[in-house]
Amino acid sequence: MIGKLNHVAIVVNDLEAATAVYRDTLGAKVSAPVDLPDHGVTTVFVELPNTKIELLLPLGEDSPIAKFAANNPAGGMHHLCYEVEDIIAARDHIIAAGGRVLGDGEPKIGAHGKPVLFLHPKDFCGTLVEIEEV
Repeated sequence: MIGKLNHVAIVVNDLEAATAVYRDTLGAKVSAPVDLPDHGVTTVFVELPNTKIELLLPLGEDSPIAKFAANNPAGGMHHLCYEVEDIIAARDHIIAAGGRVLGDGEPKIGAHGKPVLFLHPKDFCGTLVEIEEV
């Protein structure tokens, strides 16, 4: 059901410094920052030959990642995103298999303009998982 790894998300407390590490130190191509108010984050994507790194900065005090950022002042891995062909079929399969979908269970439009859902980390080896329809 899941396809390729779309991205690994890392929460950072200084987006400019984190972008510089990937761009200047590692020589990667990085996107411009994009605010996603509906998700409470600002994102930068680092493009790699086989996947992407998503740098996440909390957007405001009510950001769903604000607590994670506060608890991890040096930053840290937040979630993995896998591609799926049909997000509704994937959601229904996951629920039928005993997995939990966070929120109201309905897809939201993610950073790539495509439907996404987040899956409970307790059901996936302690890792927050995002699925994105491609």
